[in-house]
Amino acid sequence: MPIHYDLHSHSTASDGTLTPTALIQRAGKQGVDVLALTDHDVTDGLEEARRAADEIGLRLINGVEISVTWHGATVHIVGLNFDPANARLQAGLAELRKYRAWRGEEIARRLEKKGISGALEGAKAFCNGQILSRTHFARFLVAQGHAKDMRKVFGKFLTHNRPGYVAGEWAALADAVGWIRDAGGQAVIAHPARYRLSATRLRALITAFMECGGEVLEVASGSHSAGDVQGMAQYARRYELLVSQGSDYHGPEQSWLELGKMPSMPEGCIPVWTLWKTEQEAKS
Repeated sequence: MPIHYDLHSHSTASDGTLTPTALIQRAGKQGVDVLALTDHDVTDGLEEARRAADEIGLRLINGVEISVTWHGATVHIVGLNFDPANARLQAGLAELRKYRAWRGEEIARRLEKKGISGALEGAKAFCNGQILSRTHFARFLVAQGHAKDMRKVFGKFLTHNRPGYVAGEWAALADAVGWIRDAGGQAVIAHPARYRLSATRLRALITAFMECGGEVLEVASGSHSAGDVQGMAQYARRYELLVSQGSDYHGPEQSWLELGKMPSMPEGCIPVWTLWKTEQEAKS
């Protein structure tokens, strides 16, 4: 039987709603054989996840999703199969978390001006790890009745030109890719179709990414349509990039996403895990 890979998921270490243990257990029940835990700008959940994975015989891939600012746009670069003890990687992630803390305070200040008080403390009540994200503010705002669901609350308060929006000032693309490579991992452009870049801008992003040493495109994603998958597969083949796939699962509240569920990978793509097999064979 083919091995079932899901290489993009989140836990309570960042903005997911399941603990690393619960995430692994759910992945096993969904038939996932290999899971990457890719929390935003932090690797704190990996140790717990590995213990849980060992208990049920699931293979865990070390992962992280790094926030990047590229020509004014926020993009996400996933790191896979790296050494989480790498000092350069951890120093870079620590700086991003410092910025996240400041941004959280600024979001709260802006919401306060619009008559919404207690947002910082309210968001922190939904935060179980070091990462304070817009998702935590969104959960607070929904709980307070300012919108009926997560999708609506982002559009009303937390996106561009809305009261709680703060433009991101994240890592440089070259830095994020460099941290991952320095730690022995592979860098991946996460859910590329979600950024709604023009074809020209997307080609420029891929070119810049490759110039930094990036080598993988996330083609099959829980946030990609079937058409998106076909389009991203064409880019992967054109630029001779390896491909990855992942649900981008955050928790059962997002009923449209599930661990292990994503569009099928088109033919002619070379998965990143073929590289890992080669590495394993070289060590044996």
